[in-house]
Order: sequence, then structure tokens, then C-alpha cells
Amino acid sequence: MTDMAFRADLLLQPQAESSGGTQTAEQRESAMRRLASLGEMTGGIAHDLRNILAIVESGLRLAERKADQPESVRAFIAAAREGVDRGVELISQLLAFADHRELGLQVRDLNELVRSSGPFLRYGARPGIRVRFELGSDVPNVLIDPALFDAAVLNLVLNARDAMPGGGEIWIVTERLVATNCAPGGPVPGTYARLRVKDHGCGMPPDVLRKVLDPFFTTKGENGTGMGLAQVRTFMQMVGGHLSIASERGTGTTVDLLFPLHDAAA
Repeated sequence: MTDMAFRADLLLQPQAESSGGTQTAEQRESAMRRLASLGEMTGGIAHDLRNILAIVESGLRLAERKADQPESVRAFIAAAREGVDRGVELISQLLAFADHRELGLQVRDLNELVRSSGPFLRYGARPGIRVRFELGSDVPNVLIDPALFDAAVLNLVLNARDAMPGGGEIWIVTERLVATNCAPGGPVPGTYARLRVKDHGCGMPPDVLRKVLDPFFTTKGENGTGMGLAQVRTFMQMVGGHLSIASERGTGTTVDLLFPLHDAAA
């Protein structure tokens, strides 16, 4: 039996017995909730790794096509190797989570994180999609897990890419943001480092936008797991940040990730 199967088995076993020797309804419900959470987590892991493996596969395929052009082959292989490295880093974080260790939180420069991800994001966006960066000059440092940050931004870029099948531009913008109002569902007032991913793709109607963060909800049919944005939201909750989405049919989609300053997060 695999370790994952063993864990799932444990979730279904009675945790305690009542005086009559039978599992209570509350215990069964609790076990099922835990099993459902395990399913959501597994789906999210598969989604992130599939994104990374798709980029690695694309790099190797292009290297094969350009076998007579050594410089191109080296560039494609370098991109594929970067994908492998990021996959290994993500798996390390997941293993740490499985061992109940804390997140690998670090005080980092948000702009530097985006710059280091730039070539990888451009490569994942595919030909016909231009990834443009507009990095602010006064963006504060944030407390963040770099591996999970990479996975979150990659999710957003691939979603933006899929919304523009005919090509287009994806903007990644960073800036300092001061939130002052207390709108329902909005961020707590304070200073944040904001990362914005914006596209001019097909956009979403209001009824879809209301459900887009729900686990397993997808607009991509059999090609989607519905875990991408749900995973990004979970990541933002873990670091004490905030996620917001604005979209309009035929106009495009904007996703904002608000990261608290490292002093506030600490």
C-alpha cells in the first residue's frame, strides 16, 4: 500500500468509539471532511507539477527540432533544466508540508523574485504571447516562500495565456500599495507589496467570476483541474496576504496579489 493510500485509509478509520462501540455521525463527518481536504491538496499538487512538466517537455521538444542549431538547443535545454529545478524545489516544499514542518518563509525583494522567474514565465507563455514586466521602484520587502510564489505566479501566467489563444500580452506589475478602506472581502487597511497579472483575453462573465476561486471549478473542460486559482488563494492566505480578481467578458482579467510587509507578516 502506498503512503498516500495508507493516509487516506487512516482518514476513514474510526478515530474513537462511543460507549456503544460504534463511530458517531460527527466522527464520520469529520473523517470525510479530512479526506476531501486530502483530495483537494492532491489535486493542487498535480496541477502545479503538470504546469512545470509541460514547460520542461516543451523545451525538450523544441531542442529536438533545432538539433542543427547548437545555440538554440542550449537555450531550450537551459529552460528545461530551470523547470526541473523549480519542480524539485516545489516537491521539497510539499515534503516539508507532509512532515508538518513550517513554510520556508524568507524576507525577499518582490522585484527580484519576479526577475528571477522572468525567463521561466516567458517560456511557459508560448510563442505569440509576450510577457511584459513593469516593476516599481519603491516596492517593500515581503515575507514569502519562494517556491510557492513561483508556482502561484506561473499559475496566473498560464491562465492568462489560455485566455488569449490568438496571442497577446501579459503584464506583470509590482508596486507599493496603501489600502485605506474596509470594503467587505477586501484587504485589511495597511501597506502592501502588490503583484498584478493582467491580460486582455476573453475575460469572464459575472456568474463565472463568482465561482472562479472554488476548488474544482474550471472553464477549461477536461483540460482543467479547477485547482490553479484555488491554490493561489490558499498560498496568499498562508502568507497573510490577499487575492482579488477583476474580469470583464471581452476585455480581459486582472489578478492582484497583495503581500504584507515582512514586519507586519512577522
